[in-house]
Amino acid sequence: MKLFQCPRCGSRVFFENLSCESCKATLGYSTDEQRMLAFEVSADGAWGRLGDEGPSYRPCVNTLEGVCNWLVPSDSTHHHCVSCRTTHTIPALSNPLNRAFWARLEQAKRRLFVTLLDLGLPVPNKLEDPANGLSFEFLEETSTEMRVLTGHDEGVITLNIGEADDAHREQVRQAMHEPYRTLLGHFRHEIGHYYWDRLVRGTPWIDECRALFGDDTKDYAQALREHYANPPADWPLRYISVYASSHPWEDWAETWAHYLHVADGLDTAAAWGLQLAHALPGGPPLTAAPLDLDAEHFGSAVVEQWLPVSQFVNAMDRSLGANDSYPFIVIEPVVAKLDFVHRVVRAARRGEVAMNYQPQAEPAPAPILAQESPSVGGA
Repeated sequence: MKLFQCPRCGSRVFFENLSCESCKATLGYSTDEQRMLAFEVSADGAWGRLGDEGPSYRPCVNTLEGVCNWLVPSDSTHHHCVSCRTTHTIPALSNPLNRAFWARLEQAKRRLFVTLLDLGLPVPNKLEDPANGLSFEFLEETSTEMRVLTGHDEGVITLNIGEADDAHREQVRQAMHEPYRTLLGHFRHEIGHYYWDRLVRGTPWIDECRALFGDDTKDYAQALREHYANPPADWPLRYISVYASSHPWEDWAETWAHYLHVADGLDTAAAWGLQLAHALPGGPPLTAAPLDLDAEHFGSAVVEQWLPVSQFVNAMDRSLGANDSYPFIVIEPVVAKLDFVHRVVRAARRGEVAMNYQPQAEPAPAPILAQESPSVGGA
C-alpha cells in the first residue's frame, strides 16, 4: 500500500481515513488517480476539491452508510464506487453488529481491489457484466440448519460475516489448527479462484499450470473429504500451506493469495522507505523496493526482498507480543508456483495472452442498491 497525504495541508493520511486530522478536510480515495483527495462539503452537499486541480468527484453512496470512503467521478452514471458495485448482498442491518461487520468487509475488499488495479487486472461487476463479473454475498449465519460457507462459484464470492468478528475468526483459526486466518486473506484466496477461471482455464497456460499444481479435473468434493480425513504429512515440502495440498484449485488460490501478500507487502515497505542494515547474515544492506511487475520472473523478489522484509515484520510482531504476521516458509516448489502466477499476471496485463472473458451480448443493466436479505447457504 502506498503512502498518502492530504492535498490541502500535506499531512500524512491513511487509506481508511474519512477526514484529515490536521486540517479537517473531508477525504476520499480516487481509483482513477490512485490517491486520497481532499474536499470541502458545502451546505447543499456538494463536494469541492481542495489543494489541487483536477476532475470533480462525489462520494460513493455507501459513504452515507459509513462503510466506504471511495469516490465516483461527477459525470458518472454510477452511484457506487468500483468496489461497492460488486457487493450484491449485505446482512440485515437490523442487527447493530452487522453494520460494523459490513464496514470491515468492505474495507478489506477495497484493499484487495487496490492491489488488483495496481496489477492491471479487470474487476468487472455482475450487474454490468453478468457473464464475467464479480459479485460478493456478505451473509449472516442465523441458524445451525443453514450454514454460510465462504467460497467462490463462477464469479460469486460468498463470505460468512462471522469472519469479520475477530473473536469468532480466532476461534475458528485455532479449531482448524491454522497459523494464519485474516479477513483480507479470505478475499485474496477467493479472488484467486475467480482469476483461475479468467486467466488459466481454457487458456494456453493450462498445461503448465497442471504440471505445477496438479490435475484440476480431480473430483473436488472427494479430494476435500480425503484431505480432512488424512492430510499429507509431507505437505511442507511442496505447498505453502496444508490447505493448499487438498486440491490443485486450492493450491492455486493459496499461492495466488501469497502473491498478493508479497506484492502489497513490498509496496508498503518501499513506500515507507524501509532499509534493513542486517537483511541477511553477512549480506549487504537492503532498501525495500516494490515488486517489479514487468520482471520476467519472480524468484529473485522472494530471496532478495520478501524474505528479509517478512522476517523483520515477524521479529517486530514477537517484540510486541503478537503472533507472526507471515507464518509461512517459501520453499523452492512454492517459488516456482509464485513465478507462474507472476508470469500469468504479467502476460494478462501486457495483453500477451488473451484473458478468458466472454464478450458482452446485451447492454449493461442499470446498477441496483445492495439489498438486505435473510441468511442463505453459501457455496
